[in-house]
Amino acid sequence: MTYLLTNFGEEASGIGALGIDGKALLIQLVTFVLAILVLKKFAFKPIIKILNERHETIESGVKLGEQMQKEKVELETKVADTLQKARVEADKIVADAQTAGRQTVAEAEDAARVKADGMIAQATERIKQDTALARKKLEKDVAGLVAEATEAIIHEKVDAKKDAALIERAMQESTK
Repeated sequence: MTYLLTNFGEEASGIGALGIDGKALLIQLVTFVLAILVLKKFAFKPIIKILNERHETIESGVKLGEQMQKEKVELETKVADTLQKARVEADKIVADAQTAGRQTVAEAEDAARVKADGMIAQATERIKQDTALARKKLEKDVAGLVAEATEAIIHEKVDAKKDAALIERAMQESTK
């Protein structure tokens, strides 16, 4: 500014006519280039290095996230398949257990039926034996009563052979 005031009224030529001082412009240009070189070496390189590292970290995180998403889908598929297989196997085990239970019940019923039939057969045989014994005893009692009745009717004692024949004949007539 002092230059303008001191040189007021003088005509300048070239760049000076525009009010630009060539020395000052050159000094400013050299200062600007030096400032850029210093910033480039000491500021821009570390900043760019940090930015590149952050970019790589973010990129690896994104890739890891995508990989984990794929693994998650694969794992969910495996889990679903495993659960399906487990359900099928559990259903089979339950069906086998029900079949085995039915078979066991059927076997128990058959065994009980066989045992009951055996008990019925034994009881029937015992009834037949008891009936036969009761008949024999009843026949003896009836024979005794017939003998006593005969003695009472004819008023005489009959010998055992004649008594047995009479009783036999009476028994045959009563069963007809």
